[in-house]
This record gives sequence, structure tokens and C-alpha cells, in this order.
Amino acid sequence: MSIFVILWLLVCMETPGSSAVTRVFVQKGKDLHLNVTVAVALGKRDSVRWNNKHDLAIVIFYTDEREVSDNYSGRIMFTGINYSMTLKNLQEADSGVYTAEFTAPQKRRLAEYNVTVQDPVSPVKLRVNSRSVSTSPDSCNLTVTCSAKDSHVNRTFTRDDQTFSQEGGEPSQVTPSGASLSVYLKNGLIICNHSNQVSWIRANETIEHLCLQDDVPGSAGISVCLVKTVVLSVGLIVMVTAVISVHLMEKLKKQD
Repeated sequence: MSIFVILWLLVCMETPGSSAVTRVFVQKGKDLHLNVTVAVALGKRDSVRWNNKHDLAIVIFYTDEREVSDNYSGRIMFTGINYSMTLKNLQEADSGVYTAEFTAPQKRRLAEYNVTVQDPVSPVKLRVNSRSVSTSPDSCNLTVTCSAKDSHVNRTFTRDDQTFSQEGGEPSQVTPSGASLSVYLKNGLIICNHSNQVSWIRANETIEHLCLQDDVPGSAGISVCLVKTVVLSVGLIVMVTAVISVHLMEKLKKQD
């Protein structure tokens, strides 16, 4: 008999209308809509209460009025739908669990949100560290760095006979701020991507463009240096020859 009593108590103690936790990511400075979808009719002694992560009341709805906490004055906007509300201008300190409860002789949870407030990700930079080109014009090796404010990843890409591949290095990593920083090859583009749950930013270059650049440090820079050296040497030879010729002509004039 006691087993049936326990089962009956468990069924009766369930909170009808309660819902699973909703995970939400919000960009810092943006607003958050906290929604109650369960219809509730309030009696004279009943209320609906939104609590923050410290289990302190944000706002309490009564039958004919509502009471907003002083800590949230000016930050709450009401939608007029059930007991939903919008929390404005979220900051990192606002991260946490928010719950809506129907308070009566028996409490009932109406909604629960697990909120994480994040900064937007920082800009990224895609830089070519080294480049090597074989005797074939269709072959090229690139070692690149994808960097953000607090992290970077390196990777090597190869073009061989018009076929592109990604070889050594780290394809991605999680930054100290919790964002994802990755570098990869897609549709002939080397893409440097920085993203979290609320924002993303990227930089990209075509692999053909990078392979054809002459000003990239590496083996391509040697050929540019060689050209400059040859031009300078030829200029010096011409100048020396001209000086010697003028000197010889002056000497011949003196002898005559």
C-alpha cells in the first residue's frame, strides 16, 4: 500500500505547465525576450514572479498590477502577452538562469531560461608566412596564419595540377574567450573564420591570388631580389663604363 501512496505523491507533486530549460546566447548590449507560453489565470492571492540567477524577483505580476524590482527599473519592457517581458541592454553579469513561477498555494514553474551573454568576436587577419613554387606553374605551397586578438592558428595549403588540398597545421582552436578560430580551404578560398554563438567575422583570399603574389616573403621574394640586383648591377656597369670612357677621352686630348 505504501508504494501506491508514494507513486501518487510523486504524480501530485509534479509541476504541470513546467517546461524544459531553454538555452539562450545574447550579444552584449542586446535585449532578451523572456516568454511565458502557459496561460495562467490569477486569483486574488496568486502571482507570477520572474526570478534572476540569485532567485531574487525581477518583476511580480498580480491580478491588477505589477511590481518591478528597483535593480531592474528602466530595463524591463512588457509585451502584454501573458506574463512575458523583455530584459534590455544585457551585460556579462546578467548571464545565468531566469525562471517564471506561478506562486499560489502550490508553486508551478512556467518557464526557465539559461542565458549566456557574450561579447562579439574580434576582427581577424589572414597572413601568408611562407610560399614556395615549383618549376610547374600549377604547383604552390602556402603556409598561412589566421590570427585574432587573443589567439592564432597556422596551416599549410597546397595547389598541385589545379588540385587544392589542406595539409599540416591546426585547422581550428577554441580561444581564451571561448570563441572558435579556424582556417580552412573552400571553393578555392582560404578562409580565416572567428565566431561564437552571437557573432562571426572572417577574412579570405583566393589561393591563386596568393600563389601569384610577388611580394610575399619566401622563395618568391628571392626572384624579386634577384631582378633588383641585376638591374642595379647593370646600372653600375653603365656608369663605370661612362666614367672610364670620359677619362680616356680626356687623356687622349691631352696627348694630342
